[in-house]
This record gives sequence, structure tokens and C-alpha cells, in this order.
Amino acid sequence: MLGSHLNLIAPISPSLSRLSCLHPSSSVPAADLLKAASRKLIFATKTHSVSTKTHSVSTMATEEENVGNVKRQLAKLFEVSLRTIVPDEPEVEPVVVACAGKFGDYQCNNAMGLWSKIKGKGTDFKGPPSVGQAIMKNLPKSEIIESCSVAGPGFVNVVLSKKWIAKSIQKMLIDGIEKWAPQLQIKRAVVDFSSPNIAKEMHVGHLRSTIIGDTLARTLEFSNVEVLRRNHVGDWGTQFGMLIEFLFEKFPNVEEVSETAIGDLQAFYKASKQRFDDDPAFKERAQQAVVRLQGGEPKYRNAWLKICEISRKEFHRVYERLGVHLEEKGESFYNPYIPGVLKELSDLGLIEESQGARVIFLEGFNIPLIVVKSDGGYNYASTDLTALWYRLNEEKADWIIYVTDVGQQQHFDMFFKAAKRAGWLPTDDTLKPKVTHVGFGLVLGEDGKRFRTRSSEVVRLVDLLDEAKDRSKTALLERGKAEEWTEKELDQTAEAVGYSAVKYADLKNNRLTNYTFDFDQMLNDKGNTAVYLLYAHARICSIIRKSGRNIEELKKTGEIVLDHMGERELGLHLLQFSENVEETCTNLLPNVLCEYLYNLSEVFTKKFYSNCQVVGSPEETSRLLLCEATAIVMRKCFNLLGIEPVYKI
Repeated sequence: MLGSHLNLIAPISPSLSRLSCLHPSSSVPAADLLKAASRKLIFATKTHSVSTKTHSVSTMATEEENVGNVKRQLAKLFEVSLRTIVPDEPEVEPVVVACAGKFGDYQCNNAMGLWSKIKGKGTDFKGPPSVGQAIMKNLPKSEIIESCSVAGPGFVNVVLSKKWIAKSIQKMLIDGIEKWAPQLQIKRAVVDFSSPNIAKEMHVGHLRSTIIGDTLARTLEFSNVEVLRRNHVGDWGTQFGMLIEFLFEKFPNVEEVSETAIGDLQAFYKASKQRFDDDPAFKERAQQAVVRLQGGEPKYRNAWLKICEISRKEFHRVYERLGVHLEEKGESFYNPYIPGVLKELSDLGLIEESQGARVIFLEGFNIPLIVVKSDGGYNYASTDLTALWYRLNEEKADWIIYVTDVGQQQHFDMFFKAAKRAGWLPTDDTLKPKVTHVGFGLVLGEDGKRFRTRSSEVVRLVDLLDEAKDRSKTALLERGKAEEWTEKELDQTAEAVGYSAVKYADLKNNRLTNYTFDFDQMLNDKGNTAVYLLYAHARICSIIRKSGRNIEELKKTGEIVLDHMGERELGLHLLQFSENVEETCTNLLPNVLCEYLYNLSEVFTKKFYSNCQVVGSPEETSRLLLCEATAIVMRKCFNLLGIEPVYKI
């Protein structure tokens, strides 16, 4: 199965001049090497403790695709050096990582790996340190780099130019943060997320899929990918016979059915299920109702449409509160395509008869993939295979991402493998089109078990959001905000903070792990919480307001200077925004972006603001611009995480 990785298009560095002469043995002109580097560039991304391996990321670059990604720009320079010192090893790829050591800001770690490839081949190098020295000496000159050094077994440490850092941030302030967006090689992606079942209320179990899926869609969209946000709702299947038959009993005239008449849809579902389990005659009528629905009888189809419409309105209210946008293409949408898709698979010799069912046997699995049940009905596998066929052939997607719990991993592994056997997907996972299952763990209660109400019911998502808002409002009232703000301001801020707290508490965790739902912790205004981050952003906005300066005018006339270590550290962290967004996209891990955002807030507060007076200082203009740049980057991170910023506290 595909790991969570993408081939990406890299930004290109600013104009490059020479730092030192190229190796005298090189017969390749520097200009040609630079062109080659801008056509093809590979660097290794940071690794995380996840079940997938982090691969090198294949990249390409054009002049317009600069701007924010320092790692890519450095890797392009190291590409030139590597081609110079080992022209016979064209497959060697620059390995550039950010580092927090005292010797540099970034590090090229190629020396040891390169030495293992070239030793014994008549090389003049004496070991990894001498390889590292050669890599450093053959770097083209660039305004990016202030100094380099070699440490240990050939690690090349790079200190960035503070003038270049300042200039890059100033350019972002003028051109907009969109210039720092990653450039991915993916053109169109389907993100399949949320996907509740019709007639069942959304509960906390849907929270992770909805929040994670929305963030992944946002980061891909920011990275210039066309994203098809798909809500694959469960709106077709045997439960509808039960619901329709129960509806006919309660409302002989289907036209009278309304949201108000039905009332609580979840209670309606439970009552129909109880009837289905207890009454054999009702069960038989319900099973016949499914056949009639699937046969297209108008009476049954109209009843089905009514139930779907009522359920859809309830879903929409939740999505509206979460600020999530989806396009529904449920199971029923793909139903007409299933026979043709199964015929195609059958013609390829993939489908076999087994115990009355039609199945696909797959190597490495103890059970077959059932595509037609023994009673002739379709199931998840038949619908999912058909949806995949449609997304590849009709929607022309390069990457299809499924956001569901980890418990469905085997299902996805099996139907992905079936699609590869059919020739729909390449067997090489580095090629497009790609498919990825984005699994996530459970939401737990304080008892360490699946999060439920005291009566052991699944927690309704609406109730959870209501409580988050209420608790947030109580905290604001305790801070005396009722005397400062209007009721509308109180309500809006409580909603923004409450909903953001719920989202961030989920997203900051590695999605593969379970996490404990704890209102007290997530609404804490200290530590790694949305409340702390929102308040930090509001404080930055307050600093700018209190200065009385026109920040838009300062962007045009002011200059950023990074003479203090706190200023430089903040500037460097701001410049690492793009590579963190890219890593979030590449590995499909929202917690990478959360970690970056939290660290940015910490650097601003503890390294910059605590040590660098802003208002009233001789450096006021420069430091106000740094405050504005920090606020802009924080707001973009909030936006990508689906969080509404607040501007005053």
C-alpha cells in the first residue's frame, strides 16, 4: 500500500552567484549544473514516529516557484555541488534538514551515504569528513548563505544570511503569504472524509474524520491543488427498507413527512430498528421495501428522498458550525455504475464464484474481497471499487485520500490491491494516480474507553459543540469581558474559541493515536491549546494597534533588520512555514502544522517579545513588521486548521 508521500514540485532559489570556484576537475559548466538542479531536485523530509516511512521527495522547480521553502533552495545549491564532486553518481540526492544546533540552521547529511557509494572506486577522498569538505567548498555562492562549516563525519552546517531572511519576510509582507505556498506535483485530489450514515446523527466518532479531512483539504488547496471534497454518505442499503416501512406506518401520506413531524431522527431510527428486530412480519416487509427501492418504484424512492433530505439538513447544521464544506456523492450516486464496473473486473478474470458469492481472491489475505453477496446484493467493496473507478476515470484525480478510522485499514488494503490487479493503479506507489488511506485512532473518555455519555450513549456532535461554546463563554465572563464587550462579541468569541479548542485538541495529536477528550485541558489558556494560540495572536494584534502606526504603510516604507538574536530566531522560524505546510501535505499529518504553529508562538513570546521592546524602541518599525509577519503566518495556520482567529482578548 502507498505510504503517505507525494512527489512535489520545489520552489527555486533567488539568483545564484559564485561562492567559491567549482572543483577544478569538473567539466560541467556551473550554469548547466544550475539548470539541471532547477529541473530536478530531491531532498529528504523530516521523519516522524508514524507507521509509514518518510521517503525522499522528488521535486522540480521553475523561477516563479520560489519563494518560502528554504530547504528546497538550499538543496538546489547542494545539488550543484554534488554533481560537481561526483559527476559519475547522478542518482545521489541532496539530503537537507533543518537543525536546531548551535552550528547552523540547516544541515546537508550526504557525506556518509556518498562515501559508502564511492569508496573502493579509486576516489581521492579519504572518508566522510573529506567528502563533507568537498561538498562545502563546491557550493555555488548565494545570498542565502552566510557561512558553512563541516562537523563530525562530514555534516555540512549552514548558517543563513540574516539579511536574506529579512528580505524574504519583507517580500512576503508585500506579495502575500500565498507566495510561500508549496508547489505540489499533484493537480487534482479527491479527499473523501466525514461520511456519516443517513438517518443517524453525527456523533463524536465522525469528529476526527471531518476535522482531519477538512485540514488536509485546506492544506492541499493552499498548495495549489484542485481538491474535490467528497462526502461519501451511507445513503443506500438494507437499513432503508426498515426506515421506509416504518415511515409508511407512521405517515401513510408520505407528502406530510417533514423534519418537524419526524422529530428526532435518531430516535426514529432506533424505533424502526427495534421493530425490525422484534417483528418478523415487519422485517419481511422491510426486506421487500429494499428490493422495491432498488428497483426504482416511485413511492419507495420518494420516501427514501424524504429521509435523506431531513438527515442532510441535520448534517449541514453541524458542518456550518465547524466551517466545513463538502460535496455529497453518497453510495447511491455510484450504484448505477456498479454493474459495469463489476463486468469490467469479471472480464479481466478477477471475479470468481465462492459459496454463492462473487469474490476477488487477493494474495496476502486470508479472506477474499466480496463484491456481490450471496443474496445478489452489493456491499461496501462493490461501492468503493466503483467510486474509485469513477474518481479515476470521470474525475481524473491524481491522488485519492480516504479519511476513516484505522479499523478499516484491511478493507482499504484489499480494495486498493484489487484495483492494482485490475490495472487501475500503478503497482509502483511512487507513480500517479495514488491512493492513500488516512487512518486515525479513537476518541477516548477520561476512563480510557471510547468516549460516551454517562448513559453509555454515543456523544452527539451538536451537544459537544454546544458545551464547548458554553464553557468558553463562561471563561470569558469570569475574565470580566461582559463589561468590555457587547453580547454579540461575547457570543462570537465564545463560539470561535470553543469550536477551535475542540478542533485543535484533535489535530495536534498524531492522527494514528487515540486521544482523550478533556474539555478542561482543551480550554486551558496555557500550554499547547487553541485558546493559548488564539490569545497569543490577539496580543500581537494589540501590540500593533497600540503603536498607532499604519502597518500597511510600514510594509511599503519600512525595513526589517534582524540584529538581535531574538529577532533572527523569529525570522528563521517564520521562513520555515512553507516546508512545514509541505510536510503536512506530504505525510498527511496535521499535527506537523500544529507543532509549527505552537513553536512559532513560543519563539515570538519567549525569544522575541520578552527580549525586544517593540513600541517606543529605536527598532519599532522593524519590530512592528516582524509582529505583522508573525500574525499573518499564524492566521494562515489557523485558516489551514479550520480555526477562526480572534483579534482582541
